[in-house]
Amino acid sequence: MSVVGVLFDVGNVIVRWEPARLYQKIFADPVERERFLTEVCSMGWHVQHDLGMSMAENALPLIAQYPHYKDAILAWSLRWDEMFDGCIPESVAAIETLNDRGVPLFALTNMPSEKAAGVFAMDPAFAHFRDIIISGDEGMVKPHADIFHLTCRRCGLAPEQLLFIDDSVANIEAAKALGFATHLFNDPKALMPHLAALGLV
Repeated sequence: MSVVGVLFDVGNVIVRWEPARLYQKIFADPVERERFLTEVCSMGWHVQHDLGMSMAENALPLIAQYPHYKDAILAWSLRWDEMFDGCIPESVAAIETLNDRGVPLFALTNMPSEKAAGVFAMDPAFAHFRDIIISGDEGMVKPHADIFHLTCRRCGLAPEQLLFIDDSVANIEAAKALGFATHLFNDPKALMPHLAALGLV
């Protein structure tokens, strides 16, 4: 089967997202900031949001354990927007071009349900997706196979018919093992040539 549709990740593929962008405003000391993001509000902690737990609920045990960091912990939700730095122009251009060509577009993102609408409001390009699978809505995250199987059912396409674009090596390897065509997004300028090589643009 040939590739007929494109499945985009969102964070750091379409929009720039980095918690340190917010926390450099909160912690003047880079060592303390790194320790906080490694030991307190870590990505292992954040994945619970991606699995559907509310940010308010997930903050409570951390605040109990680190009461002196209460404001910094709550900032993860209250100042969430400050983790972003706009959209990646090359990705937006690719989405617009693919849409103009009539290529079916979908997105699969590890993202908290409660924050998704705000992220999708960042650019009109999100309106071009026929469906966006949000981990927080489904209670499952990449790179687990279940969310890829669900995605194929939602898209109505086999893995071999979808080009999956993600910045995570683990996610790419998981998708590749399931039969997806893949593109590791580590250079925005490499996206359009890859799409062209597949005859999609």
